[in-house]
Amino acid sequence: MPRWEHGSEERMKQAAMELFEEQGFEATSAVQIAQRARVTTRTFFRYFPDKEEILFADANALNEALVRELLQIPDLTQPLEAVARTLAGYDWEKLGSREVLRRRAEMIASNPRLLERDLIKQHQMADGFRRVLCDRGVEPDVAELAAATGSQIFRTAYRKWLEGAGDADLATVTETVMALLVAIVPQAPATRRR
Repeated sequence: MPRWEHGSEERMKQAAMELFEEQGFEATSAVQIAQRARVTTRTFFRYFPDKEEILFADANALNEALVRELLQIPDLTQPLEAVARTLAGYDWEKLGSREVLRRRAEMIASNPRLLERDLIKQHQMADGFRRVLCDRGVEPDVAELAAATGSQIFRTAYRKWLEGAGDADLATVTETVMALLVAIVPQAPATRRR
């Protein structure tokens, strides 16, 4: 096995997905992933702290890219719309084809540990949005609500987009989900009954 071979990280990601699909996530070890990718186990652990993280390898770079996108939006008078637009406007297929993203989502949904890690990553993303909104002058409670709600709108749209067979792009699906939210939110807040 060569000491260094170009493309190790991508080969490990590919090998992991193949093995997870062939024998299941729980039955796959880091050693098996390294062997399939033609790297040493030591190399595997230089890139990934554990096998779970291989499914979330792009999360930090993704969060940074999305925060940069939100920073570019000039008008934050509608912070919820800004967060939803930021998420919908990202080219998600940079992370893989819709089919690859669908398979990844199914794998995560089938494993409680992966679901937990996914929720942590989603929370980190929403917190990044909240910080940007606050730094740009949005009132803290509004920023928190816009970041959390916008992230949930997007999660719903992303799931629908992955499940869909049509040609609708993610931005269009996100707009549809945003319209659903507008339709179910009362125009006037409910008052307390005495």
